[in-house]
Amino acid sequence: MYIEKRNFKGKTKYYLAHSFREGDKINKIRKLIGIDLTKDVLEERRIKIEKLIVEEIEKYKVIRDPIQAELTKDEIEFVERLEKEANLRVIHLSEQDWETFSRLFTYNTNAIEGSELNSKEVKEILDRDIWPKEKTKEDVAETYGVNNAIKFIRQTKDHLSLSLIKELHKIVFKNSKGFAGEFRKPGEEVVVMGRNGIVHEGAPQSRVVSLLNELIRWYESSKSKYPALILAAVVHNQFENIHPFRDGNGRVGRLLLNNILTKNGLPPVNIELKHRLDYYHTLQEYEKNKDIKPTIEFLIKEYKATKKELK
Repeated sequence: MYIEKRNFKGKTKYYLAHSFREGDKINKIRKLIGIDLTKDVLEERRIKIEKLIVEEIEKYKVIRDPIQAELTKDEIEFVERLEKEANLRVIHLSEQDWETFSRLFTYNTNAIEGSELNSKEVKEILDRDIWPKEKTKEDVAETYGVNNAIKFIRQTKDHLSLSLIKELHKIVFKNSKGFAGEFRKPGEEVVVMGRNGIVHEGAPQSRVVSLLNELIRWYESSKSKYPALILAAVVHNQFENIHPFRDGNGRVGRLLLNNILTKNGLPPVNIELKHRLDYYHTLQEYEKNKDIKPTIEFLIKEYKATKKELK
């Protein structure tokens, strides 16, 4: 790291700058230290800001293999056995199963994000094009959008790419959000606040594309190495950490989860509204402690519930 000095209207601004490689891209972080500082104050602030830069880089570091330090060989083999014993294969689903799943998933994934439509209203919209009174056009539009996105992931051969991620967002939100299909723009940063402070910070906007590309490269190099459930869990959780869109990341992340599952031979999974606190807990465990196991355990439980609904 190094100090940059810039003269501005007769004053000297001091910045701490650091360049680092992320995949094929060189990133630069520059933070203001202060204006017209004495040597002692400059050094004191430099030490503090250097720690902030290191923390920022570590938080969104390049994805190499986020599983290696988290799951043992025995744990990975355990997930493989669970997949086989459960006899979960996407080819076992009928068209009726897919219709039932899409209604379930559409209702729950939108309700998790605040939609006021109930499950009966979602069914009426999708089956009969009947719109409920006194419900927002946005909720109705996103009902059609999620249902269409499920149809899309059944047809596409793409496992994971920037174009796929954008297309899923565009399909879901094309009639409800003006930024449908567009990643965050410069100046659009994400901080989610809770009762006790910051719950989640999205990756810096300038690093969204490079981090997504790293995730895509990780998936391509790992899809023959790990069971589908592990692949899908990592892609979903990393995507949510990056938070590439201004809004709609949860729904796109859950669609990506199901795209990875189905592309690797497993059926899709529905995350129920009544289990959303457990779901949020798994995301927090991954973001704060880099622990993927709670997510895998949670998805196995949700699979059992989904399977019952499809019979």
